Amino acid sequence: MLRVRKLQQHTVLKLIQCFTLQRRQTSLHHAVGAVQWMSRNRPAPLLTAAPVRAIVDEPISIKGQFLPPYSPVTLCARLYCEDGDLWEASAHYNTKADGTVNLTRDHSVGGSYLGCEPMGLFWALRPSPGEREGPRLRKKNVETPYVVHISLWDGHVSPSERPSTELAAVTAERWFMAPGVRRIEIRQNGIVGTLFLPPGPGPFPAMLDLWGVGGGLPEYRSALFASRGYASLSLAYMKHKDLPGPFHCLTVGDSYFKSAFQLLQEHHQVCADRVGIIGLSYGVYLTLRIATQFGVKPSCLICVNGPAVNIMKHSGGDSRTQDSDSDPQYWTYDHQGYVTFKEVSSLHNICPGSRLKLENITCPLMYILGEDDLNTSSVESVNLIEETLRAAGKSHLFTCLSYPGAGHLIEPPYTPLARTSQWRVKPIKMMVAWGGHVSPHAAAQEDAWRNIQEFMENNLRQ
Repeated sequence: MLRVRKLQQHTVLKLIQCFTLQRRQTSLHHAVGAVQWMSRNRPAPLLTAAPVRAIVDEPISIKGQFLPPYSPVTLCARLYCEDGDLWEASAHYNTKADGTVNLTRDHSVGGSYLGCEPMGLFWALRPSPGEREGPRLRKKNVETPYVVHISLWDGHVSPSERPSTELAAVTAERWFMAPGVRRIEIRQNGIVGTLFLPPGPGPFPAMLDLWGVGGGLPEYRSALFASRGYASLSLAYMKHKDLPGPFHCLTVGDSYFKSAFQLLQEHHQVCADRVGIIGLSYGVYLTLRIATQFGVKPSCLICVNGPAVNIMKHSGGDSRTQDSDSDPQYWTYDHQGYVTFKEVSSLHNICPGSRLKLENITCPLMYILGEDDLNTSSVESVNLIEETLRAAGKSHLFTCLSYPGAGHLIEPPYTPLARTSQWRVKPIKMMVAWGGHVSPHAAAQEDAWRNIQEFMENNLRQ
């Protein structure tokens, strides 16, 4: 009887010890969020991105392995831009029976996006809560990559609710310049720009790259063109320190743009008869103006959400010193006080003398149209171009790609949407509305870039 009693006491003691150990393990799990992931028979969780270094228009494959089956996990992406702002995106997944999660196969069930979106962690990036209002993610130094920290977390959590320990992580580099691409600053005959040349001796087909009245010298699109085998000249024409005259004014005239096209055409590594032009926003008007009034013959034109008429009261010739701000009487404001310039480019508000001779177009023209463009009357511009070319018997030259839900700033793929952004801070702070909805805008950018590449291939290489 004594031995039985001692055995019972020993059993109870063991049970108490096991119960205590279990409680400690449970507390430890809540403390570090990692106990359930550890097993003597399972390797530590692994997160991979392939390729880990890629050009920004290339998709990458993101996979998690060695996870418990049918378990909730969260994938997060974090990026510090060159201005110091933190951008974040997250998505909720459930692992498969084999303990894996694969973004090219699996569907996000929550977070920054839904569905099977292999590159959603990139195009869904948004400023982290608490960051300044109105940033726009635009690469300034194309010779360095974006560095994106991708992490894997236990459970379905938001970035602000994440535990303190990552299950696994990987860093991805997103480059704008392929190895061997050369970047050359151009300060020649008054022209301010940056020329990008692909690896090798050439000669290469080429693109003249024009942006909007935001000014400066954006280079990332030209860097990508060069990474795909095209010489490209990104041209500054206002709001750049190396241009003459007042900073916020258009101080160059027609001869400036004609000279820039000819400089590119005459470069010894460029095919002179295979030079196209691409423009976004006001760059569309300049693209059409160069093609119809300067006596040059581009091989193709690409227009992205911009006016087919002038919005800056350009009087032709070499007139200069025009303020970059369009006529404020046509500015409109939404309920948040964000301004849109859509009515500025409406044909109803444009004097007839500002219209271009679009019937003079002699090369293929592709227009990329975002149907939720809040900044330009792009639909009116498309209709004007189409009607004019049809009347001139040139309908075969025109292609329009129209994207529902896409906004004004249709850029290279996997770029975060800027539905609104800061336009200026002086003399007063101004926020501008560009339009677009996250998922359809991302799909539009991916499809448009693919079609742009095909259009350039057909008209500049064949």
